[in-house]
Amino acid sequence: MDGYIYFVWSDNAWLLLGLAMPMINNLNNYILLLDVADSYIKIASGFVQLATMENTSIDRMLTKVSEGFEKVRKIEGRVATDEDLKLSDTLRYYMRDSSAAKNLLYRRLRSLSNYEAANKNLDKARAKNKDVTSAETTQQSSCDKFEKISEMAKQELTDFKTRRIQHFRKNLLDLAELELKHARAQVQLLKNIIANLKED
Repeated sequence: MDGYIYFVWSDNAWLLLGLAMPMINNLNNYILLLDVADSYIKIASGFVQLATMENTSIDRMLTKVSEGFEKVRKIEGRVATDEDLKLSDTLRYYMRDSSAAKNLLYRRLRSLSNYEAANKNLDKARAKNKDVTSAETTQQSSCDKFEKISEMAKQELTDFKTRRIQHFRKNLLDLAELELKHARAQVQLLKNIIANLKED
C-alpha cells in the first residue's frame, strides 16, 4: 500500500517534469511569436521609409503595405498573448492541484509515522506490561486514521488524474480554437491588403 502511493507521487513528479518542459518550450514559442510581431514592425517601418524617400508611383502602395504589416503585427501579438495566457493558466491550475495532492500525501505520511510510533509504544507497553490498554487504543485509532486517509488519498489521486485530463483537454481545445480564429483573421486581413493593392 505504502509503495503504491510513493509510486503514484513519483509518477506525478515525472509527469510534472514532463509538462514543465513543453511549457518551457511554449515560453520560447511565445518569445518567438513576439519576435515575429517585432519583425513586422521593422518591415512596416522599412516600407514607410521607402515610401517617404522615393517620390514615385509606388509610394501609396508601400504605405498601404506598411499599414497592413502593422495590422498583422497586432494580430500576431494577440496570438502570442492568448497562447501564453491559456498555457500559463493550465500550468497554474495543474501546479495548484499537484500541490494539494502533495499535501494530502504528506498528511498520509505523517499519519503512517504516527501509526508506526503507536506500534512501537504498544510493543514497549507490552514488554513492561504497563498501560497496555491505552497503548492499544492509541494504536487502533492511529491505524484507523491511517487507513481512512489512505482510502481518501486513493480516491483523491484518481479524481486528480481525471480532472487533470479533462482540464488539459478543455484548455488545449480552447487554445486550438483561439489559434484558428487568429489564423482566419490574419488570412482575411492579408486578403484585404492584397485586394486594396489590386485596386490601386
